[in-house]
Amino acid sequence: MSNALPVADDRQVRRYARDLFRRHPRALLTAVVLHAVAAIAGLVGPRLFGDLVESIQHGAGVGTVDRIAITIAVFVVTQAVLVRFAYLASARLGERVLAELREEFVDRVLTIPLSTVEKAGTGDLLTRTSRDVDALSRCLRFAVPETLIALITACLAVSALILVSPLLALPLLFAVPLLTWSTRWYLRRASAGYLRQNAAYSQVTDGLAETVEGARTVDALRRQRQRIGRTDDDLRNSWAAERYTLYLRTVWMPSIEVGYVLPVVGTLLLGGWFYLEGWVGLGQVTAAVLYAQMLVDPIDRFLGWLDELQVGAASLARLLGVSFSTGAPTSQTPDGAAIVARDVRFSYVPGREVLHGISLTIAPGERLAIVGPSGAGKSTLGRLLAGVHAPGRGSITVGGVALAGLPLDRLRSEVALVSQEHHVFIGTLRDNIAMVRPGSSAADVRQALAAVHALKWADQLPDGLDTVVGTGGVSLSAAQAQQVALARLVLADPHTLVLDEATAMLDPRAARDLEQSLAAVLKGRTVVAIAHRLFSAHDADRVAVVEDGRITELGSHDELVAAGGSYAALWASWHGTPPVGTTSAAPRTRPAEPA
Repeated sequence: MSNALPVADDRQVRRYARDLFRRHPRALLTAVVLHAVAAIAGLVGPRLFGDLVESIQHGAGVGTVDRIAITIAVFVVTQAVLVRFAYLASARLGERVLAELREEFVDRVLTIPLSTVEKAGTGDLLTRTSRDVDALSRCLRFAVPETLIALITACLAVSALILVSPLLALPLLFAVPLLTWSTRWYLRRASAGYLRQNAAYSQVTDGLAETVEGARTVDALRRQRQRIGRTDDDLRNSWAAERYTLYLRTVWMPSIEVGYVLPVVGTLLLGGWFYLEGWVGLGQVTAAVLYAQMLVDPIDRFLGWLDELQVGAASLARLLGVSFSTGAPTSQTPDGAAIVARDVRFSYVPGREVLHGISLTIAPGERLAIVGPSGAGKSTLGRLLAGVHAPGRGSITVGGVALAGLPLDRLRSEVALVSQEHHVFIGTLRDNIAMVRPGSSAADVRQALAAVHALKWADQLPDGLDTVVGTGGVSLSAAQAQQVALARLVLADPHTLVLDEATAMLDPRAARDLEQSLAAVLKGRTVVAIAHRLFSAHDADRVAVVEDGRITELGSHDELVAAGGSYAALWASWHGTPPVGTTSAAPRTRPAEPA
């Protein structure tokens, strides 16, 4: 669980909740006033009923009784109308706040560094975007207005009871110790319990998603029992976490149920004694008992929804924690396009470095190839140069500004990573391409498609740019999907591209077509190519040889071949010729790619 996304603390959650509601002062005031007036209208009835008892005791006529009864009915109807409008006001406020929170959460999710998601696992993020959002939605729609109503009603009922007779309000004190102790006991444990419960559910989701995504590998390696065991362990942890929160509720809720009964019984018994002593009237006792009984519903509602508030607070803490994964973006603007790496060190696991003190300067417009044996750290270095990961030590800057500190939208306008991994989103072809620059015109999109040699097949789609693609729509081939990804890059217009074998997963014909598209995108840009096939290195301005997490050779193709070192050996092995020590032995033409 140590790799899970961060979680906001209680202080941050309270501050954010206050700020969120303060953005709507008029709507909040309207809801509070309507609930208060509705509560006051409801409190008139018990007082009038007490007066009715007093009137009957003193021999009042039918007219007096009818007048009081009609007045009570009027206030009951008035309260019903006010409650309706109060609930509507609360619902509108809750929906506005929820909409803002969802929009902010989406903004936060889209700024999470890819490395953070990879480290935490997709299950945690999926749980936050689904289960936690649903829990918070329920909390804002129901728990917040219900607790608001309960608090207002309870406070006014206590005030009304004190106005009837301070002596008759004393039995309320009987319930205070029990309610206070049990609620404090519960609240001290509930927050951590619900956070643990949600985190355990994230583990279940993460394990199931991983099993589904790797189903073929699991089947091929016969690891079904291992995956079932992992799921069983996750479910046991989730069951234990939910059992703990259930235990908290089974202790707390019976305690508060007893606390409800004490004030009513106490008011009735003491009220009868006070009446016999002549300290209060029968009407006062009647009204006081009704007010004490009236307190049961708001207190029960408040404490009942308090549990839902704990769930909502835990979900809000997890949603807010997403923003802490992004770090504080810099406000500096890069001065130029030069990328400089200084003594860069990086490790995926603490204590096991993958890169060891790499220093490198990439000039604007340069084509740099990074080569080396498998596992040497080539792709890791490429991901650092693309800003996917931040160095553990050292620095990587673009135009003098730390690459990892740039806001994500600014980072992708500076440097972009191109790999064989791509995704076609559900939506129109136009939306899939224009997502990197919202508001782009159809002409801009067509120009981007033309730049990557994709306009011809795009125009042949049933509805052209407005054709729905992705799941449920027109299915694009791997080459077409990669061209869509490249068209996005044309619109994003980054000055530097990091290529991690973008055509490795395609068949030779599709790869050749895509390389032509790629050449159009690369024109005039800085290119860092992770070269698994050495023709990319042959055509580059410089070649960096990475071995065991270090750059061991750096120079042009001809210089490194002539040096007779590691690169010369790689080139000779790939090209199918014995190593040579002169540049003339390495023809400056791209060799045919071996089958």
